[in-house]
Amino acid sequence: MPQPKQDRAIRTRHTILMAAAAVFEERGYQAATISEILTTANVTKGALYFHFKSKEQLAQGVLAGHDQNLTVPPQPCKTQELIDITMLHAHRLQTDPLVRAGVRLTLDQRADGLDRTGPFHHWITVVTDLLTQAQKQGELLPHVNPTETAHILVGAFTGIQAMSQATTNYQNLPATLTTLLQHTLPTITHPATLTTLNLTPQRGHTVHTETTAAAAPDEMTTEAADNQPPTEPS
Repeated sequence: MPQPKQDRAIRTRHTILMAAAAVFEERGYQAATISEILTTANVTKGALYFHFKSKEQLAQGVLAGHDQNLTVPPQPCKTQELIDITMLHAHRLQTDPLVRAGVRLTLDQRADGLDRTGPFHHWITVVTDLLTQAQKQGELLPHVNPTETAHILVGAFTGIQAMSQATTNYQNLPATLTTLLQHTLPTITHPATLTTLNLTPQRGHTVHTETTAAAAPDEMTTEAADNQPPTEPS
């Protein structure tokens, strides 16, 4: 178990990250200020700078945080596992402010000086790996190149996210994502595999419920503790 000061440091860091997420989501990277984040987090300047040395580090923390908790229960069918991860992300966009802020930063073309490539590289790697496994199991059509297909799927999902945010604030995202998959999967997936897939818009909520039930109660604290210093200023 963490010592009291370390536990406090973990909680403070999480509070700062969530405050930064709220400000970045509302204001964008350029317009957001450290002062706004301090006010939202209700922490001292010393506490904030103990964890994050700049606005750029805060943004990178949000970008890194929004890709966490994307592990789903393993599936015998790796195409279904790919669907589950994608649907889970869509569900979290509707329910998790850290995820929404991370996507806002990733797509913020006015975020000068901020490296926004990390989430794209991460998603392409995840999708490529799952497609490669699916190919080895005979789930994909012979012509499929996993790396090329991963780039197309990530790009298409990015566009769907942006359109859904602008038009419905992500409310139609699961249904729109189902439609996207219904159009794209037949071009890459073996027909025998295609008939077994669960593409319903409710799939993300179901996977989230299953993942949450299986997770340890202190999972967030444990993950955060791995990268935290033991104390912070009073």
